[in-house]
Formats: sequence, C-alpha cells, structure tokens
Amino acid sequence: MNIDPDIVNALIKNRRSVFQAQYSGARVSDAIVEQMLYNANWAPTHKFTEPWRFVVFTGQGILQLAVFQAELYKKVTTSSGTFSEDKYQGLLSKPLLSSHIIAIGMKRDEKKAVPEIEEVGAVFCAIENMYLTATAYGVGGYLSTGGVTYFEEAKTFFGWGEADKLIGFFHVGIPKGPLPEGRRKPVAEKIKWVH
Repeated sequence: MNIDPDIVNALIKNRRSVFQAQYSGARVSDAIVEQMLYNANWAPTHKFTEPWRFVVFTGQGILQLAVFQAELYKKVTTSSGTFSEDKYQGLLSKPLLSSHIIAIGMKRDEKKAVPEIEEVGAVFCAIENMYLTATAYGVGGYLSTGGVTYFEEAKTFFGWGEADKLIGFFHVGIPKGPLPEGRRKPVAEKIKWVH
C-alpha cells in the first residue's frame, strides 16, 4: 500500500463539524453520500458484528423526518411538561437546511455477546470514516445527538428494535465558505509514556 502519510495527516487535522447555518443550500451528490457510507462500512468491528445501520433522508424524505421528529418531540415533552415551542419549530425547520440527513443506529447482535460499549465504539468509528470522507470531498457534515435521539419511541420509525440504539443524525451539506481553523490543546498534555 502506497499512501502518503502527509495526506492522511492533513485530512484528519482538517476534519471539521460543519453545521447547517454554514451550508450553502447546494445539494450534495448522492454518489458522495454513498461513498461516505461505503467507507463507514470499513470501520473496525469486534467479532465482525458490523453494528452500524443507516437510514438516508434527502429531498421530501427530509421533510418527513422533520415532521416525525417534531411531532414525537411534542408528544413526549407535552406529557412531561417540558415542551418548548421554539425547539418544536426548530425540529420542523432546521433539517430542511441539510442536503442529506443520515439517521445512524446501532443494531445489536445478541448471539455474539459483544459488550454494548464496543458496539457503540464501532459505530462511532464508522461515523469518523464518514466525517473524513466528507472532508476529502469538500463536503460539510456533523453528528447531531439532539432532537429525538434519546427517545425510545423514535427507534421504530427507523426500523430498529428495542435492544438497538439511535445514535444520532449526520447532517450533510455544501459549505458556503471557508471553514474555521481547528483548535485542540497540545496532545502532550494527554499522554503518559511508560518506557
């Protein structure tokens, strides 16, 4: 394999979360989204459970998702007394700013008895592959864990079972301008070497 490490290093360093307010409104090619998902499928997976699952919304599908999550949010929060009209309106309107929204789930394989945290970790590795692929194509994206992500009632909409998890929603769009510089504290502050 002959891959230039400098290119890989630059790709990783230049990955950003690009939010809906930063999208131009231009549509991302389905082929790029398919490549993101293809690369996600190559994430590490313990016992080859491949727990990641994706439901891709685009076009009118995004409107269907927006209405579903807004109405579910209203139903759940009205009964608990935590309903917010602003949040409800945001759930209806914000998704429409994305070219594609990918609902990301974790499907349990009970037969292989892999600890849940390892399955969740595998799905997040798949998500990072999606981020890196989007960056390589000049496409913006970010993982949202808001909205109805943690509502148990949401899972059936995506075809997932009781033991499965809705991990979040990966929003995809074309950035309308240059992305901000990245920032991280020095890695040396987070490492301990034992020789």
